[in-house]
Amino acid sequence: MAAIQGFSTTHPSDPKPGDLIEIFRPAYQHWALYLGDGYVINVTPVDEGPPATFSSAKSVFSRKARVRMQLLKDVVGNDTYHINNKYDGTYAPLPVEEIIRRAENLIDQEVSYDLLGNNCEHFVTLLRYGEGVSDQANRAISAIGFVTAAAGAFSLLGLLRSRTRETQY
Repeated sequence: MAAIQGFSTTHPSDPKPGDLIEIFRPAYQHWALYLGDGYVINVTPVDEGPPATFSSAKSVFSRKARVRMQLLKDVVGNDTYHINNKYDGTYAPLPVEEIIRRAENLIDQEVSYDLLGNNCEHFVTLLRYGEGVSDQANRAISAIGFVTAAAGAFSLLGLLRSRTRETQY
């Protein structure tokens, strides 16, 4: 795994076309796919003015996104990033020419967006592997499932406890 870094135009681990770029935002990771010549493709909220990343709170609730080609340094901003082709051991990357062709066909298109089921990581992995996957979303879904199960268990315990008290009188 490449070292985490801020933006640099001359770094020993410069991305290659087709690489997945993981950008570390304060509360989550944003994902982009490197196209070459300093540019990436990523999804941004439809309703935000200038091209931006999913960094605002309203983007979490957005149902639509716009596919944008932007300079990596602009997308990263003051955050850090690293090259993270973490699914290469599980999924075979498509040929680079196909990845780039598929990505370029989507520039400026509006696409559906769902934080848990169709997010920025799903988008770039679909381009690289032909399959949209997101560990970040899977972790969130697992956490939601755990909280829901725990709440259900506490509710059941409360119900049982109240019925036990009722039968004692």
